[in-house]
Amino acid sequence: MSKNQLVEMKGIKKRFGEVKALKGVDFEVGENEIVGLVGDNGAGKTTLIKILTGIYKPDAGQIYYRGEERSFSSPRESRNWGIETIHQEMALIDDMTIKENFFLGKTPTRKIAGVNFLDEDRMEKICREALEEVGIEFGSLDKTVAPLSGGERKAIAIARSMYFGKNLAVMDEPTAALSLEETQRVLDYIKSIKKENMSGILISHLTRHVYPAADRFVILDSGRKTGDFTKGDISREELEKLIVSGRMSETGQKTDNTS
Repeated sequence: MSKNQLVEMKGIKKRFGEVKALKGVDFEVGENEIVGLVGDNGAGKTTLIKILTGIYKPDAGQIYYRGEERSFSSPRESRNWGIETIHQEMALIDDMTIKENFFLGKTPTRKIAGVNFLDEDRMEKICREALEEVGIEFGSLDKTVAPLSGGERKAIAIARSMYFGKNLAVMDEPTAALSLEETQRVLDYIKSIKKENMSGILISHLTRHVYPAADRFVILDSGRKTGDFTKGDISREELEKLIVSGRMSETGQKTDNTS
């Protein structure tokens, strides 16, 4: 594994029946780096991330995490290793409270007379502080998430990922279906993860959203990696053109020609 790389995926292939979803993709995430994983719908972005986080098994290829070869068997295992994923649907449960959604599957308890009880005080303190870290406050954390706006729901998911993720936050189309104001707030949240010494993967097909937040951009097209650029090497307009064209410009950048 390369120096200062948190994640390195090599030659990843995945087939679903006759469809080759990934055709030998290489993908890296450095320490304290936000990578924009971009491409049109059907490019293979979500499939690649589902392999990283243990939802799918690759048909071929290797995954290195924190310097060691690993293959996570489930999302729970990847979470235990400090990878937190924010899916498009965010996996919030409408009839549960903000606090309960924040601690979903990881509720703190304390023992009284040998019996485990919910540690309500600790839940309140941790949840409120984590939400304040991403710049949002709720009067009460005991109200359900059902009436919250899309931006508020995304804020809960991002705060949860920052608290539990520790190493890597994976965000799949985090600005989908949000207003302009909510989108800007979510992008600000994403930028803030670097202050926590975390890395991030921002998956999107909208360059106007991903470009301001990411340090580097990896382009996928029809299951192949067709470009890998740092922000200083490419403008948003050039990135957009490469995604639309599906071709690599003659700039000497890295390409993935594995079939």
